[in-house]
Amino acid sequence: MKSTVLITTPDAIESKIFVVRGYRIMFDFDLANLYEVETRVLKQSVRRNLGRFPEDFMFQLSKEEWKEVVTNCDKLPNTVKYSPSLPFAFTEHGVVMLSSVLHSERAVEVSIQVTRAFVKLRKLIASHEEIARKLQELEKTVRGNSADIKLIFATINSMLNPKAKKKPRIGFKPEK
Repeated sequence: MKSTVLITTPDAIESKIFVVRGYRIMFDFDLANLYEVETRVLKQSVRRNLGRFPEDFMFQLSKEEWKEVVTNCDKLPNTVKYSPSLPFAFTEHGVVMLSSVLHSERAVEVSIQVTRAFVKLRKLIASHEEIARKLQELEKTVRGNSADIKLIFATINSMLNPKAKKKPRIGFKPEK
């Protein structure tokens, strides 16, 4: 049985996974870097095999989507931020398909590691959802017992759902 050579750390791969259109994706430039090929070569290989990449495997970002990613993500390289071409976004299945299109041993190894990173993220999200569900069940059983317990649950819930809190406005913004 062949052992897998570690191409990069799992954390390094996980930091390159984004959510766009409700999919967890990796961008073509990050994958090209991992595969040690030029981005244009990766894109060319994909275009030659478009039948292998349906929309749930790979899609190209619109200008608006890319602008939003650039605005919200400060860890993108400057060479990519101002590129005239829009990036391809590959889902977990698209990354697996890339290894068959690129025809290299490295592509296979990278695909294995990227797939493991996607699986790890899926498990992490599932455990987070499980913790939230158990917390809700526990909260139902102790209702009405103490104001301190209610405060503890409110604090934990706000930590689990940071987006649920309404942030105060900063600066002058006229009311609509």
